[in-house]
Amino acid sequence: MPSTEHPPPFTAEDYRARMTRAAESADAAGLAGVLVAPGPDMVHLTGYRPTADTERLTLLVLRAGQDPVLVVPALEAADAERAAGAPALTLRDWTDAANPYTLTAGLLDAAGRFGISDNAWALHLLALHELLPDTSYASLTEALPMLRAVKDAAELERLTAAGAAADATYEQILKVRFSGRRESEVAADLAALLIEHGHSQVDFTVVGSGPNGANPHHEAGDRTIERGDMVVLDFGGLKHGYGSDTSRTVHVGEPTAEEQRVHDVVREAQEAGCGAVRPGAACQDVDRAARAVITEFGYGERFIHRTGHGIGVTTHEPPYMIEGEERPLVPGMCFSVEPGIYLPGRFGVRIEDIVTVTESGGRRLNTTDRGMALVE
Repeated sequence: MPSTEHPPPFTAEDYRARMTRAAESADAAGLAGVLVAPGPDMVHLTGYRPTADTERLTLLVLRAGQDPVLVVPALEAADAERAAGAPALTLRDWTDAANPYTLTAGLLDAAGRFGISDNAWALHLLALHELLPDTSYASLTEALPMLRAVKDAAELERLTAAGAAADATYEQILKVRFSGRRESEVAADLAALLIEHGHSQVDFTVVGSGPNGANPHHEAGDRTIERGDMVVLDFGGLKHGYGSDTSRTVHVGEPTAEEQRVHDVVREAQEAGCGAVRPGAACQDVDRAARAVITEFGYGERFIHRTGHGIGVTTHEPPYMIEGEERPLVPGMCFSVEPGIYLPGRFGVRIEDIVTVTESGGRRLNTTDRGMALVE
């Protein structure tokens, strides 16, 4: 049956704590503050999502030791006031006859370095810099990559629910017919099932059959799935505002010995990657553990992407499980573990779970069978 549960909404205190943590993190990183444009960061920090993408300046200003300030156009102030996090901040609105950059400049250190949302408009950044030529800016991905990385209990509840919905979707998709149908038809089934199980947004439904499975980001197309095909399924989206993302590889009819062997290697690599998750381990340790297995069996050059990515209010965000990422894992971090092997012109295999770091190790948010399911 479709899921109908809904977690309690975030409170103003939840948002206050997030904004305080962001401001303190910026201060610890040597920044004068954080400037947040509309997008995932603003939703995470305030609960406010403007109803329209507009050239009018909307900007959240966070500075350690100061009250958060949200600068908004006057015609959108009423919507901003209704946001769950609004009681935890000061609203400063401006009319079309006013200069919003003068208003915002007065909130900033005239010689400070600020972290700013990756998606902030150049129009706004350049106007601020013109008024405050001694300021400098760094993207939040560069300056505070872990801003949303550690989830609180309420966020973990939402991510767990999203994972369970994706699992229910997978269990049901195994019951549909694959052979003789186009990839796009199976992808449409996946999307419908995600919505049925409570997703408000479907971000991707990869259905890579036969040789298309060797492309990790293949977009489901018109290829007709045939008996004997390996089929990579990778799908997810947002439920209660938080992401799901899971991959399983199925086979239409009985697999060959080679296909089964490759699947077994990926499954062992995925187990190794998940087993490496523990507090204090480096992100790259997860990648190394999974990659070592695939390399041992001679497929190292055919594992062509990172082992994992963070997930939260977006389905892809820091931290990344990749060589060179030495940041330590911290309880509350959530990310994918998704090794794969891709044989061009033939087939691919990927197995993916979302994992959260616990006090003693890791917990998978996806629990469906990781063996190779046989479909018709």
